[in-house]
Amino acid sequence: MKKLLHTPEGVRDIYENECRRRLKVMNRMHHVLSLYSYHDIQTPTFEYYDIFNGDKGSAASDEMYKFFDRENHTLVLRPDITPSIARCVAKYYGDETLPIRLCYEGSTFLNTPNHQGKLKEVTQLGAELINDDSSAADAEVIATVIDCFLAAGLKEFQIEIGEVDFFRGILEQARLTAGQEEEIRSFIHNRNFFGLESWLKEQPLEDGITSILLNFEQLFGGCEMLERARGLVSNQTSVNAIERLYKVYKALSYSGYEQYITFDFALLSRYEYYTGIIFRGYTYGIGDAVVKGGRYNTLLRQYGKDAPAIGFAFYIDDLMLAISRQKLEISIDTTDSIILYQIGQQEQAIRFANDLRHAGRKIELIRKSRKKTVEDYASYGKKNHFSGMFYFTSDTTVDVYDFMSDEISHARIDDIKLK
Repeated sequence: MKKLLHTPEGVRDIYENECRRRLKVMNRMHHVLSLYSYHDIQTPTFEYYDIFNGDKGSAASDEMYKFFDRENHTLVLRPDITPSIARCVAKYYGDETLPIRLCYEGSTFLNTPNHQGKLKEVTQLGAELINDDSSAADAEVIATVIDCFLAAGLKEFQIEIGEVDFFRGILEQARLTAGQEEEIRSFIHNRNFFGLESWLKEQPLEDGITSILLNFEQLFGGCEMLERARGLVSNQTSVNAIERLYKVYKALSYSGYEQYITFDFALLSRYEYYTGIIFRGYTYGIGDAVVKGGRYNTLLRQYGKDAPAIGFAFYIDDLMLAISRQKLEISIDTTDSIILYQIGQQEQAIRFANDLRHAGRKIELIRKSRKKTVEDYASYGKKNHFSGMFYFTSDTTVDVYDFMSDEISHARIDDIKLK
């Protein structure tokens, strides 16, 4: 029986005050998305395997939870929500050419063996902006991320921005084999610059290309780093990528968000999911990014709609862990009240509770047990962050317990209704 009380490895229960704080943070962030005119969308928790297979998603095949339906189709628990959004957009917004703004929250599932201790069910909250390929859209999406951080109560965080096209331009200029490109991508993605230097010594590459690749470790910093990167490259693809980042930075400066921005050209993804700007959001107290995003202009094409897109996803579990470790206070709503009554006042108590609920008050109605004292219920109320308690002393009067001040007063029900 005890075994039934435990969850499988990689998933957990979230309850009581932790759950309340988590929902409050998510509601604040969702409010930010609504202010930017994003509209909610819900997609299934499981879909056909082909929705995420190959380069459509950000998970390898062996990292997905797979199962079969009655027709023997392969289904998966979604490892990522963005491909599901892309499918929906292709299906329901196929002819739309003006901007589409969608936001979501939900669980994703990854069976990743090399991330011991990491959750395998992760809550994501994110947004996608489709049909806008401008640098202004890139900047606004990053500004939205910054506002979500601030709404969550975080003040010390950093958004690191890279550009996939900067790296792609260098690879095209070098005319490398697919195997060589993958080796270089892996070294840079893993920040293994010592290994990259050793590997480059064995490759017959032009000195200029070798020099650029060896400089990737230094291509990190503020806006001044972009000028340094500009001096290293001559191919037009990389130059265009740098110029676009200048425009993004300028647009973000209009909101006064320069202090939250750094650039990092070594920021690459393991997957060929992104096609332009890519970014990660970090805060202290946790080692991994709590938000990831970027531009994916070719993804929707695989579902039948050729449209540019950019989006992001917050990893809520990591975000809440960072908030906890930074000891940031997320106040819990204490507007709930208890109405405690004995069987003789049941009718009056129910009518009183309904009146207060109709007035917008949050009420927990409890019939007093003979085995419990009024003080037991008062302790219960304080422990669970209720604001107070009404205890029926007659059909028309109550004792009013104020848990904020620890005061007890006596009142007529009719007088309370008038307040």
